[in-house]
Order: sequence, then C-alpha cells, then structure tokens
Amino acid sequence: ETGDAAPLDSSRVTDPSDSENKESSGEPSEGNTENPSLQNLLCSSPSASPSEEALEAGPSSCPESGASADYYFVKWVNWKGERTPIITQSENGPCPLLAIMNILFLRWKVKLPPQKEVITSEELMAHLGDCILSIQPQENSEALQLNFQQNVNDAMTVLPKLSTGLDVNVRFTGVADFEYTPECIVFDLLNIPLYHGWLVDPQSAEAVQAVGKLSYNQLVEKIITCKHSNDSTQVAEGLIAELFLESSAAQLTYHGLCELMAAVKEGELSVFFRNNHFSTLIKHKGHLYLLVTDQGFLNEEKVIWESLHNVEGDSCFCDSDFHLTQHLEKEASFGSPQQLQQRQVDQDYMIALSLQQQQQGPLAMSDLELAQQLQQEEYQQQQQQHPPHQAPQQATPQQARAQTSGRSSGERRQRANKDSDCTLL
Repeated sequence: ETGDAAPLDSSRVTDPSDSENKESSGEPSEGNTENPSLQNLLCSSPSASPSEEALEAGPSSCPESGASADYYFVKWVNWKGERTPIITQSENGPCPLLAIMNILFLRWKVKLPPQKEVITSEELMAHLGDCILSIQPQENSEALQLNFQQNVNDAMTVLPKLSTGLDVNVRFTGVADFEYTPECIVFDLLNIPLYHGWLVDPQSAEAVQAVGKLSYNQLVEKIITCKHSNDSTQVAEGLIAELFLESSAAQLTYHGLCELMAAVKEGELSVFFRNNHFSTLIKHKGHLYLLVTDQGFLNEEKVIWESLHNVEGDSCFCDSDFHLTQHLEKEASFGSPQQLQQRQVDQDYMIALSLQQQQQGPLAMSDLELAQQLQQEEYQQQQQQHPPHQAPQQATPQQARAQTSGRSSGERRQRANKDSDCTLL
C-alpha cells in the first residue's frame, strides 16, 4: 500500500519535547465494548496535499478509503488460547484504524460476537470511540483531570482521520521520534507505541551532518532551499540529504532495524509505520513480526504473522504461535472472465447476507450458511471442470501476497501442516 508524498507543512513542526506535555496516562478498561454509540464520529476528513513530485519517497497518510468498500472481513484466529478476531484489509483500506483496532482485539480490550464475519468502518469507529471514552485517568489532581479530559476531547475530534488517512512526520533521530500532531493523542491515550525504522546510519558522517535532527518535512524544505542556493557547500549538503531519501526509499534502514529491535519490548504490541503504511507489530522471542492483514489471506489459518528481519523485504510467514508456515503454495485462478465475475457476485451476495444477519439476529444464520454451502459446491464443480495445469510452486510471502490479492474469500489454498520454530539466521 503506497500513499502520496508528505505535505510540506512547516507550520506544524514542533519540538519533540512538546509530546511529553501532552501525553496523558490511563489504560483502557477491560470488558466488552460491543455497543456502538458514536455515529457522530463518521464525518470525513480531507487528506493533506502532496509535497513536491521530486521527493515521492516521503511519508504521509494512507490513501483515502472513501472510494473503497466500507466493510471488512473478520478473520478469527487462536491467539494465546482464545478465539480472537482480526480485521483484514482490502485495497486502500484505512490502515491506521485497522492497525489500532487489531491491537485492541489482540489485547482483548474490544470484543466481537463470535459469529461476526463482516464489520463496517462505522462499527470500528464506534468501538474505538467507546474504548477511548472508557479510559480512566490514573492521577486525581484537578489540573491533571482537566488535561486528561481535554486530551480525550481532542482524540475524539481527530478520530475520523483514522478512517481516511493519518498524516505523520517522522524524525530521523529515533524509532519513536515523530513530530507531535493532534493525531498522536489517540496513540498516547490507548498506550499504543508508534514506531518507524527510518534512521540515518551514524557511521555516515556526511549524512548525519546533512540530515541532523530535522523531521521529514523540514528535510524536504532544506533540500529545496539548498538546490537553489549559490553556496556550493549548501548545494552539496542538499544533494547528500536527497541521496539519503532516495537510498532509503523503503523508509527502513539497517540501523533503524537494529534500533527497532532494541526499542520494542518483548511481547509488546505496537504500530509500525513504513512505506506509508501502518502495521501491527510485535516482538516475540527477540524477533519482530508484522500482523498479516491482507484480505487475500482471509482463509489462511496458518498465515498470521510475517517476520521483519531485513530491509529488502525477504520474510517468512508464521502461525499464531509463531511457528513457521512451510511450503506456502500458490494456485492460479482458472476460469473464464464470466466465471470470475460470478465468483465476485457470489462473494458480494454473502457479504449482503452477513450484514442482514447482523441486523436481524440469529434467525438469518441459516440463509448465510446455505449461501456459503452453495458457493463451496459451485467452486468445487468449477475446479473439477477446470483442473490446474501446473503443479503448485513454492512462493515467497511477497509473491503469495500479490497472487492472493484478487482471490475471493471462499477459496482456500492447501499447504503442508509441518510446523517448526521460525529461526532467523
């Protein structure tokens, strides 16, 4: 998922120490937040304007989701012995909202009905709003109480941005260093760390000198200014800074990865920003993993986490217990365009039935189950009429993700059941 380049907005640049004054303590209360009651939070928010086209590698909000579907498939996984939902992401989905909500699900701060298969963005926003309102301050002084209440009000105001995209401005000085904006209040209140891995290698003295302690927006402004300078020293420094942005266009460096390994606590769930995308991150037995939320893996019970151990993107899939998913196989989608279109119609029909079932209650479950059974039988008949013409091949996680992005939710791939620890050398 790739967003636009970051906006050149120097008016929002503040000192990182400001965040300490705006942070508030408090933990979301345990329990069920199943009653959405915050429909007033569903207004849209315009995304920020892009920066100069010459610097497209910069961070920004995720793409707006207004053109995409407003419902998302729920994937149920066995997380630490409990059946837990995670929300899968369609193309151009609201990745900040989903990353935060999946952390709340994995923390069991938010619950869903066990038969839930589809959830709307309105429901997600309502659950998140209820969770924020349930937070209780840990300090009793009147001044801190007022400050906490103001932070809650500010967080509720910026919530709609989570569903349309979130503007962040990284600082290259540390994995937890971001320009503090009102959107950061949501992470602070929910006690969710926000990380990135876009750091300058301290062994590169020229790059350290050129980048300094600037944020991304400030660095872009510096590059533009230096390019138009008559001072050859400034021109050279601007070129070095631009080279750093181009050489680290993936927004992750090896120095940043090492610092990330040291900063993230064992078992900690956090949000990781990279490639203009927000992901759910966890550290397990000294290794970093990203939650796999691609909708193409909806029916892949053994594909829950993806390792993060290098900059190039080579990784492996793991199950909910962080055991390696071996020999992930790929299947080509066979059939005529009419058959593929019919599969999409069937999938949309299942979604409509599921949403209707949620409104009508348990009485509609039989219709949904019948639709699923009919779709499965039809799919099996199509497979018999159009057998695969080539043997399955082993695919990397990146190839598998690309191949499954267009797969309907009723299809399931076969894989070996052998599990082993995911050991990274």
